Amino acid sequence: MVLKRTAPNALPWLGLSLLIILLDYLSKQWALDTLTMHSPVPVIEGFWQWTLTFNYGAAFSFLSEHGGWQRWLFSGLAIVLSALMTYMLSRTGRGDWKQALPLALIIGGAIGNLIDRIRYGYVVDFVDWYWRDYHWPAFNVADSAIVAGAIGLAVFGFVGGEQEKK
Repeated sequence: MVLKRTAPNALPWLGLSLLIILLDYLSKQWALDTLTMHSPVPVIEGFWQWTLTFNYGAAFSFLSEHGGWQRWLFSGLAIVLSALMTYMLSRTGRGDWKQALPLALIIGGAIGNLIDRIRYGYVVDFVDWYWRDYHWPAFNVADSAIVAGAIGLAVFGFVGGEQEKK
């Protein structure tokens, strides 16, 4: 994929990234100030609870038990991918929301979790969705933004690619 220079570009979408970073930070501060580690607080009985937990790895606690080097690996990846996606925004037209929105969400989420990794050495998670004995891995606002952005890139890339063929 070759990205040509576009004016006006989609860099103003970084405002959404900043909003995600702020919401993520504030929600994690609330969780740290209010919740007790591994002590669930029901929100919707049988489906959703707040449960403070720390993730030393990546998605689904991948590599969380590997001595600490993963902190720097995932921090480096967040920096590199955020820089790459910011470059992509600079090459995307301002009105191309199907490209800009997912990129801005991923950048905001990646930096939100990066702040935790640098500050604490782990990511603060507190949203716990479950059904009976099955619990989805705990997550946070940044994780939600990353997932929504990745789904957006996939869906809009597929739909956009189909429209270009026509």
